[in-house]
Formats: sequence, C-alpha cells, structure tokens
Amino acid sequence: MGIRILITDDHHVVRRGLAFFLKTQKDIEIIGEAGNGREAVELTRTLKPDLVLMDLVMPEMDGIQATKIIKSEMPEIKIMMLTSFSDQDHVIPALEAGASGYQLKDIEPDELIACIRKIMSGENQLHPKATSHLLANLSNKENKERNLLEQLTKRELDVLKEIARGKSNKEIASTLFITEKTVKTHVSNLLAKLEVADRTQAALFAVKNQLVE
Repeated sequence: MGIRILITDDHHVVRRGLAFFLKTQKDIEIIGEAGNGREAVELTRTLKPDLVLMDLVMPEMDGIQATKIIKSEMPEIKIMMLTSFSDQDHVIPALEAGASGYQLKDIEPDELIACIRKIMSGENQLHPKATSHLLANLSNKENKERNLLEQLTKRELDVLKEIARGKSNKEIASTLFITEKTVKTHVSNLLAKLEVADRTQAALFAVKNQLVE
C-alpha cells in the first residue's frame, strides 16, 4: 500500500510542483489538493489521507487551525508542515496543534521524500531551525516555572504539595497544624504567585514539577 497524501497550499504552482515530483515515487499516491485550511479539513474528512502536507499561511483558514481540527477529529492522520516560515511564532503553535513534521519549502526533494517516509514510520521530522525553537521554548517554560516556584515560602510550598495530594483546606489545616483561615490565605497567595487560576491547575503544576510522588 502506498502513502496516500493530500497536498495543501494556496499557491497552485507549489501544489502542482509537489504533486508532479511526489508522483514519481512508487510508494506515494497523491489523492487530492486543497487551496486553504478549510478545504484541507473537508477533503481530509472525505478522502482520509495517510498524511497531509500543510502550508501555514493561507486564506479562509490557516494551517495551524486546520491541523488542530484534523488532529482532534482524526488523530491517526499525520500532518507535515511545509512552509517558508521558521520563526518560533509559527513553529511552536504548529507543533502544539499536532504536526508530526515541520520543514521549510527550500528542502531538497529527496529529503522531503525521506521525511515523509520517516513520519509514516512514526518518527517526528523537524527542520533544525524548528528543533532549536522548540528546545528554547521548552527551556524557557521550565525556567519560568522554576522562578515562579522559588517565590513560594516554605509554608506555601507545603500547602501546594497537600493540594496536589487532593486534600481539602480542612485536611491541610489538620496535617500542617494551622487554621483553615491560614490555609485559605496560603492558597490564594500561591495561586497568584504561580499564575494559575485554581487548585486543579496548582495541583498539575506541582505534579509536573515533581513536588509530589
């Protein structure tokens, strides 16, 4: 069985060029072309490709929005971004939306084929620039979370750990030998310091940062 591909790009010439080249490969079949994100979503629903080659900036609906919809409805379908943009404002949202690959349009044709095959075998394929943005973004997030945690007092940290263990204010008060009113004060302080909206987010924050077993 060949790899069934849907090409999405708002430039007809780009679509034609990609289709022309990809058709030369015995294991690849072009099953459709879309001119914008909305068309990509509709065609993906009806044609069920194995992989969508997705442009980022398009009229009506961009590639990121289209990727989100496709991945939420049909998570098994692979999506590879093929774009001219390598800045993190495009890279990070595309990967967060669920793209398995991110390559620039100046990629060598043979390399593009290799990337498509690797994505279909379960590997993620990111352009070096995309990879560096992703790593920088992750490390920025980690640094920020570490800095936020460092603002907590020892007592607030104790309360946070108990929240993550699913305890109520009353139970926390009893465990830490403080009044319920004091617990409430600590909870509102730590929510503000961690920039989270509620206890659930605070608990997730604690678990993510390995404050509880």
